[in-house]
Amino acid sequence: MAAGVSVQHGLLNRTSLIYSFPRNISPNRVCVQRTAGLQSVRRSTNTAGDAQHNEKYCLNLVRSRDYEGFLSCLLLPEEARRSSLALRAFNVELAQVKDSVSQKTIGLMRMQFWKTAIEEIYKDDPPNQPVSTELWRAVKTHCLTKRWLTRIVTEREKDMDDRAYRNLQELEKYSENTQSSLLYLLLECLGVKNVHADHAASHIGKAQGIVTCLRAAPYHSSRRKVYLPMDICMLHGASQEDFIRGSREKNVRDVVYDIASQAHVHLEHARSFSHNVPAAATPAFIQTVVLEDYLQRIRKADFDVFHKSLLNRNPLLPFQLYLRSWKKTY
Repeated sequence: MAAGVSVQHGLLNRTSLIYSFPRNISPNRVCVQRTAGLQSVRRSTNTAGDAQHNEKYCLNLVRSRDYEGFLSCLLLPEEARRSSLALRAFNVELAQVKDSVSQKTIGLMRMQFWKTAIEEIYKDDPPNQPVSTELWRAVKTHCLTKRWLTRIVTEREKDMDDRAYRNLQELEKYSENTQSSLLYLLLECLGVKNVHADHAASHIGKAQGIVTCLRAAPYHSSRRKVYLPMDICMLHGASQEDFIRGSREKNVRDVVYDIASQAHVHLEHARSFSHNVPAAATPAFIQTVVLEDYLQRIRKADFDVFHKSLLNRNPLLPFQLYLRSWKKTY
């Protein structure tokens, strides 16, 4: 599924923003030492000019393809901001493969590139490509767990089959392996190791994946594709053709209601851990503001996923994100 809605927007800095289940840490987690192998990296990645270019490339990629994630990154502590942009750029690169290739084989080749890139990153020999170079820097800086990066690629690769999710549980599994894994990596960038934070990340990631699936439904329908869970569609007697036609009948809205309700359940479950989640972890979860905003707007639209109000960006979102960041809550 796409990571988010493609948008073009001006650069916002920090000042302008004013106006399920615990993960199992692999015992053989790879932690690359910062002082080791610096000279083994390809020479082209060592110059200050190249480093600045790579950072700007990731920033522009995230800003244009995952604007809400971009805003969230700006509100992270400075020491984690650049690495979080690298992670989100990596996520965008993977997410856009499915929609940007005409043949599955080409998509699988690109996924294989990223599998190989991860292996090379942990050998201190990243490919001479902006996102992979920035990802290498993030791994070096924060000792990121290889397992989560690999799991994101593997799950995205499985999703190349281009079919609807068989049931809601399959969508949740996909969301756990992609969105939750990304949150685990963001927690590592923040230096947080806490089982309650892991619990929250698992549920927020699932909510994120479910909401993304709903938000992308109009776009996919315009391309005569439907990825919403088939079990819920069958339960309410809604066919794929109903979504392709942009139907607003009650059975279609009932499907959307059930799916949105499950996202809300995960969001509330994540917040039930808030008293035990360390304050240092809350910046990683700030995108719950985006999820909450969409769920409130689709409820006001009576769960009409094709309602035109859902296409408009909330102009107050930057302020809401900043306020939530200031309160250190999610």
